[in-house]
Amino acid sequence: MIYGYFQVHKKFIMTSGILLIDKPEGVTSFEVVRRARRALQIRKIGHLGTLDPMATGLLPLCLLEATKLAPYLMPEPKVYRARVRLGVATDTQDATGAVVATSEALPAPSQIYQAAAAFVGEVTQVPPMYSALHWQGERAYCRARRGESVDLPPRTVTVYELAVDEVTIPEFTMTVKCSQGTYVRTLAKDLGDALGCGAHLAALRRLAVGAFRVEEAITLAALSELGREELGQRIIPLSDCLLGMRPVEVGLAEARRLRQGQILVRPADDFKDGEQVRVLADAELVAVAQVRSLTPQAVLAPVRVFGISEP
Repeated sequence: MIYGYFQVHKKFIMTSGILLIDKPEGVTSFEVVRRARRALQIRKIGHLGTLDPMATGLLPLCLLEATKLAPYLMPEPKVYRARVRLGVATDTQDATGAVVATSEALPAPSQIYQAAAAFVGEVTQVPPMYSALHWQGERAYCRARRGESVDLPPRTVTVYELAVDEVTIPEFTMTVKCSQGTYVRTLAKDLGDALGCGAHLAALRRLAVGAFRVEEAITLAALSELGREELGQRIIPLSDCLLGMRPVEVGLAEARRLRQGQILVRPADDFKDGEQVRVLADAELVAVAQVRSLTPQAVLAPVRVFGISEP
């Protein structure tokens, strides 16, 4: 079975799904979306989390009906490999900013490992003022670039894993698995503060978003070079995009009812109250449904429905 496109009178029509891109350095996430729209000849494309221009790595693109998956996929843990430069702090917390402080008193490798271990778990971060977060009705970076003070409120994020991979003073590399909303450059800055020498993020590469891996991605150059048929074959179908949810198979008549907003009833023993499941019919994702009741039977109510693929 060929996924990703349908052949209609020798014309290939893109279908919904996820296309994985390995973003190069110096390109914005919006520019990747713009090029994808041109290459795929479709407008409805989004992505699963912005990468700064200096960052490289995995940028999953949501095509057509897959944009409805964003609320379920955006919160998935993300994995990064970061290179941190000690002894130099910048106003942007990364290598693109102006130097604001330096120190020649650099820590020993053992101190770096010890400090990094303290950042695993729930961490309170103050987001960088050079960020796309809204503050008083405007992007924070717009105010920061005008020299205005930006006092973003702290927030709690989760660092699931943090491994220091290599230390070559004045730099070290680390692999971080973290929750949505974590700023790795702020993590680098906070590590530098904890070590008493200051630091900034020298390089960043995203390795994974949930179950998606950068090894499965195509390059931005390939996005322009490959034909629509070849690109279509690289699209991950909707039915394979929510593997963390339990699948429920239904018939075509039930699928039609779900798409019309109607509920389904199933034996209560098969479900947990409040859980969300992905409903499939004929190998296609029909809906995300929530179990609303278990007495006397499980009621599956559609939360989000997905359109029928073109024949």
